[in-house]
Amino acid sequence: MIKHIFFDLDHTIWDFDRNAQETLKELYELYQLEKAGLRSCEEFIATYTENNHQLWAEYHVGRISKEQLRSQRFNKTFRQLGVKPDQIPTQFEEDYVRISPTKTNLFRGSEEVLGYLYKKYTLHIISNGFKETTLTKMNVSGLNPYFRNVIISEDVGVNKPHKAIFEYALNKAQAQKHESIMIGDSLEADIRGAQDFGMKAIYFNPLNKDKPGDVEWQINNLEELLHHF
Repeated sequence: MIKHIFFDLDHTIWDFDRNAQETLKELYELYQLEKAGLRSCEEFIATYTENNHQLWAEYHVGRISKEQLRSQRFNKTFRQLGVKPDQIPTQFEEDYVRISPTKTNLFRGSEEVLGYLYKKYTLHIISNGFKETTLTKMNVSGLNPYFRNVIISEDVGVNKPHKAIFEYALNKAQAQKHESIMIGDSLEADIRGAQDFGMKAIYFNPLNKDKPGDVEWQINNLEELLHHF
């Protein structure tokens, strides 16, 4: 019987890509990036998104550090799009990190589903996101009341999918594996990480990507949880 539900935050509840797009559109205009030779805001956002996802995948498994991720994602994007090194805005990453966490777009149904679940279960967050931005996102989006614990990898010292972060989370929640379940969008970090640890997991797959054979349970939208819990 499930008593504890552990959620990922970015790309699962907090709509990372939509919030990033809003921020990047604002910064594109603020920095007048077309004058640096960029062809369109849409191309800039698409290139950044691809680079950011790839770098986060490397960060999850410990191949790069927080500092490397932050230093590379925009520099790599600007270089790919032909911006000369001396024209790359040096404060762009700092402005992005300041503005993006203040955005409040959540995935459809988030508040309804969380409002339903937290009356029946104890909810927690396990995030590989950076501490300062994660806490800002939780606060400005009004998510704190739903969750008893917010476990952040920077505090633990290891990222999902490492078993130690799941062990830490269950100890903090005073929960057992058999009464806990993880919900997240990352196959490697959330789903396989939890399953390898011995927890059940639900793959949040809003883009309806092909489901790998080792994934037992997936949902395409959060409202599906209303029918399962």
